Amino acid sequence: MSLQIINLTKKFGEQIALNTINIEINNNEIIGLLGPNGAGKSTLMKSIIGALKIDQGAILFDGKDIRENEIAVKKKMGFLPENNPLYREMYVKEYLNFVAELHQISKERIDEVIDLVGITPEKSKKISQLSKGYQQRVGLAQAILHSPDLLILDEPTNGLDPNQIIEIRNVIKQIGKEKTVILSTHIMQEVEALCTRVILIHEGNIIQDTNIEDFKGKYGSLEEAFASYTQQ
Repeated sequence: MSLQIINLTKKFGEQIALNTINIEINNNEIIGLLGPNGAGKSTLMKSIIGALKIDQGAILFDGKDIRENEIAVKKKMGFLPENNPLYREMYVKEYLNFVAELHQISKERIDEVIDLVGITPEKSKKISQLSKGYQQRVGLAQAILHSPDLLILDEPTNGLDPNQIIEIRNVIKQIGKEKTVILSTHIMQEVEALCTRVILIHEGNIIQDTNIEDFKGKYGSLEEAFASYTQQ
């Protein structure tokens, strides 16, 4: 798998959300996408998955322009948005059956994914009856059900307790051995635990794209490095 983002620019009115972004991502990486609120992270993720129209520049997935190969490319991507939009009146397995039908994949895969994300005890419940942690797992299950080559996660552990955070991190780590993951988070411990590479976006510009150690550099922690790079 390869993802190339070439001179990507996105404006909302006069505001520049992404300013001539260039990124190249290859297979089997877990990448931490960092930045302050309003930096352009969500705009970038939504552009990659095709939810936002590209104004200028291009995004190539396996060498194919995502605008010209929209359906084929989306089949190879999984996305868990920050607000995790689930059908809360559906039962867990019913919902995942529905997602499997959309992707035209076998029902056998559903039980495999239910087991992987740790929701077996809850699979017969309504989604609305689940805790926030289990709802996050259901969202993660739908994102990986079709075995995407690229998985994009926006704040996947938001609102979870410490035990749930560790469990979700373990699932992401397991997925990252075979797939490429872009993980947007404000939690630096998460970046340190999971990521080999950091892309830092600030005011619509990429200001760092490097491995964890080089990102941290002379600073005592990732938090210090983040604060220094974004307050300059």
